[in-house]
Amino acid sequence: MNERGYLRSYIIGFVLSIIFTLAAYIPVLIHLDSSRKIFSSEILIFLVLFFAVAQLFVQLFFFLHLSQEKKPRWNLIFFLSTVIIILLVVLASLWIMQNLNYNMMPGSNINTYIQDSEAIHK
Repeated sequence: MNERGYLRSYIIGFVLSIIFTLAAYIPVLIHLDSSRKIFSSEILIFLVLFFAVAQLFVQLFFFLHLSQEKKPRWNLIFFLSTVIIILLVVLASLWIMQNLNYNMMPGSNINTYIQDSEAIHK
């Protein structure tokens, strides 16, 4: 790909990035300005996630040029391994936080258990 082709790719990617950013931002503004009456929060979450994934693909193809090599296999392997590692870290963190939240809730039986096992009486 020549220099003109890269410049064209960057411009198209930039314009699409701006469009997808505004496409996600405007429904949030509408949702907040309408006191959440036009559409539900679930639809808003779906819209924002949809445009986030679309933005991800724009970034991958137009800026990182993931698909423009003759053999993009290594780039794809590194990208997928990075995604898997990030997903593992995020999901494991959420699981740990949920488990801690469940086991350390104030007012649960854990406080009574600790007080009884340590012979602490109020």
